[in-house]
Amino acid sequence: MKRKTHKGMRKRVKVTGSGRILHRHAFSGHLFTKKSSKRKRKFRKDVVLAGSGARKAKDLMGI
Repeated sequence: MKRKTHKGMRKRVKVTGSGRILHRHAFSGHLFTKKSSKRKRKFRKDVVLAGSGARKAKDLMGI
């Protein structure tokens, strides 16, 4: 039986060509007035998911 992709995970992550998982920064949705400009700048780039989280995400994505 074919495995299905977890739709919630598909919306939240991107798989690179080399198979790494990219996702958004945590704490980057609201309450920006208390966060420094440097910190807010770093939120713009996606982050590579590492360790057991990456293994879990790949399993949900069916990779």
